[in-house]
Amino acid sequence: MTPAAAGLATFNESKTAPIQARIEEAIDDLLDSLPDPGELSAEQRRGIIARYSAVLEGNFIYWMTGAYIAAGSDEARAKIMDNLREEVRDCHPGMMRRFALAAQAIPTDTDAQAVYRNLMNVRLFVGRLEAVPIVVTMAFFEGFIQRFMPYLAELARRQGSAEMEYTDVHGVCDITHTQELFRALEAEMMLTRPMPEEEMFEGVGLLRTLIQNILVHNVAAN
Repeated sequence: MTPAAAGLATFNESKTAPIQARIEEAIDDLLDSLPDPGELSAEQRRGIIARYSAVLEGNFIYWMTGAYIAAGSDEARAKIMDNLREEVRDCHPGMMRRFALAAQAIPTDTDAQAVYRNLMNVRLFVGRLEAVPIVVTMAFFEGFIQRFMPYLAELARRQGSAEMEYTDVHGVCDITHTQELFRALEAEMMLTRPMPEEEMFEGVGLLRTLIQNILVHNVAAN
């Protein structure tokens, strides 16, 4: 790396470091709020898995595609495309479906309706195609998923399931995905105007509400 490139990398990292710190704090807060699996009924465990599946199986690729369309830099597009290619090539929605099926937690109409309002808020946010806020949101989500996997696997085990491909894969691959999304964010921030924190983290707030909705089905939208 040339001295100029090294200087640019340091500059970019210094810009994203506060964003990464805030995302880590948001993830920590969510993980701290998780109910004890041992204190949940079988129906409560089923509901969490089913609502998570109702959100992830049909929406994650859509959200990441929105990030790709919105991105203005070749570097960001390349990193997001790598993520999308893996999702499609390895059929991650199929992994999610097998995981839910083995845990006897296939989403019902009631599960889908429980998350509908908050899910639509996230869909509409992504549909605005604003690159930096979307990439920040997806970096938050990938970081959360990676750390959430042991908890989700424990819920499934308590449901009598031994099908853990989804949680095993995402407990590892999402570490890289998160890091790559922060690299994409660095590239996108070089192309866009500085924005207020409220605007940059809008999607994180919407997604946090949706995740809380997955954990407790009657959480209302903001």
